[in-house]
Amino acid sequence: MTSIGSLSSISDQDLILPPDVTVDGLRAALVEMSEIVGSNNVKVYTKATMKPDKDGQYFNLPKEHDLFYVLEKDEFLASAVVSPGSVEEVSGIVKLANKYLVPLWPCSMGRNLGGLRGSVVVDMGARMNKVLNVSERDCTCLLEPGVSYFELYDYLQKNGHENLWIDSPDLGGGSVVGNALDRGAGYTPYGEHFSMHCGMEVVLPNGKVMRTGMGALPDSNTWQTFQYGFGPYPDGLFTQSNFGIVTKMGFWLMPDPGGYQAYLFSFQNDSDLPAIVEYVRQLRIGMVIQNAPTIRNTLIDAAVYAPKSEYTNSKEVLGDAEIDLIAKKIGVGRWNIYGAMYGPKPMRDLQWEALKATFMQIPGASYEFPQPRAEGAKQTVLHMREETLKGIPNTYELGWLDWTCPRGSLLGFSPISPATGVDANKQYQMVRKRFLEFGFDYIGTFVVGWRELHHIVCLTFDKTNPDERRRAHRCIELLIDDAAKEGYGEYRTHLCFMDQIASVYNWGDGSSLKFNEQLKDSLDPNGILAPGKSGVWPARLRGRGFEIKRSTEYEGIAKSASTKNTPRL
Repeated sequence: MTSIGSLSSISDQDLILPPDVTVDGLRAALVEMSEIVGSNNVKVYTKATMKPDKDGQYFNLPKEHDLFYVLEKDEFLASAVVSPGSVEEVSGIVKLANKYLVPLWPCSMGRNLGGLRGSVVVDMGARMNKVLNVSERDCTCLLEPGVSYFELYDYLQKNGHENLWIDSPDLGGGSVVGNALDRGAGYTPYGEHFSMHCGMEVVLPNGKVMRTGMGALPDSNTWQTFQYGFGPYPDGLFTQSNFGIVTKMGFWLMPDPGGYQAYLFSFQNDSDLPAIVEYVRQLRIGMVIQNAPTIRNTLIDAAVYAPKSEYTNSKEVLGDAEIDLIAKKIGVGRWNIYGAMYGPKPMRDLQWEALKATFMQIPGASYEFPQPRAEGAKQTVLHMREETLKGIPNTYELGWLDWTCPRGSLLGFSPISPATGVDANKQYQMVRKRFLEFGFDYIGTFVVGWRELHHIVCLTFDKTNPDERRRAHRCIELLIDDAAKEGYGEYRTHLCFMDQIASVYNWGDGSSLKFNEQLKDSLDPNGILAPGKSGVWPARLRGRGFEIKRSTEYEGIAKSASTKNTPRL
């Protein structure tokens, strides 16, 4: 990392040039951006100044490259990171990017990082991190992109809003805005994060600013209370997209429900999964289960407690007998439902009777509630989930990253399916088969939405091991193909799979992607906002070889960079 004041000391050969941008153009763009945001808020990067792996982890993320890289470490290396402090500064940066054709890659807090090599990362979280408004009456808030779940929770607690609950995903260090824009989810009744947003402020690719919903009305007093406003509803176009930079976003907060009780149902047999899912679907659709419960496999709980080496000396993929032993050791089943009941005790009592009568029909099922811990006693996963299901942010789940090695890395595979036992089991067997083929343990959970399953599969690997990266890459590629053949599509993914996943959403001769490309070319004719995000490339870069190739075709950044970029002038 080099400050903008030292830009002149970086040789032309060391600058990370984006496509179609000259050395002089990049230098001029960065200098002018520093005049907008201040010289301390522009950092220039080269391959030589990338943070070493030991310097980047969940609370100290590198901003210039992907932390969990599966391709070459510098495949997604940025040329610089710019940190605006206001919507006016964001607008100015976007206008300069158009002037010099410098691609921008916005991020809220660096947890969706990467993009076209040489892009300038727009770090929306470094300085734009304010809770702008909280309404106790309406149970709403208005946030900037840099507000994390921890920070929002602390703000509410410290400012007399203890009656308002937030909904947090498994890890609370991410951006509330960023997670909703990536269509993430949590586990309270308000767990569908994008559904609980209300109103956005967006800088468009031409640098102009718009507000969505009721925010389009000057002096509106219902921007955070009515989602739609008048006319076409554009909000969804700014999720997982490259059509604008969101600078403010409103959310609905959950009022204290008047009572709360977390619970755990454990099931002893791997073959119980279909019956579990059938029961959960009926209770979820009928709203007996109010939140999004998780059906967790043994190993995801085991990995939260300790690495694999604490359970076995084997480095091979664990078989059923070994997993059974681990389940007994940590006191859980092969499948485990973590859920919660919300409301006054009479309501919860009725819910509990229905839940117990349903799930205890499965032979060998058991249940428990979280118990107060004695001093020094071990915290169980149920204690951890008790916090998460109440909207209290934490980072307990980081433990499973280290399943096979310290400071491990993650590739997620997240297909959506109908909430049926047949589909859940089909996906589970499909993933286990591929993981066995490539030498990985299945670590996963099913999150039950209103009428579908999010199958969250966690492939942990050692990014410092080239062979392990290659196997991880190929495994997920084949799973994407396997899933598509069965009618399952992923809802989120790592950077290196965006083009592949976009290509399998190809009904109607790829009409969805073509529609998005038309929008991209209309809104962003210079193609400067996050080129390639979600597989949507602008016209000037489309079809020129910038798409991420399959692992069997990947030749490494050293070769591709020399052929893709404009010659250094």
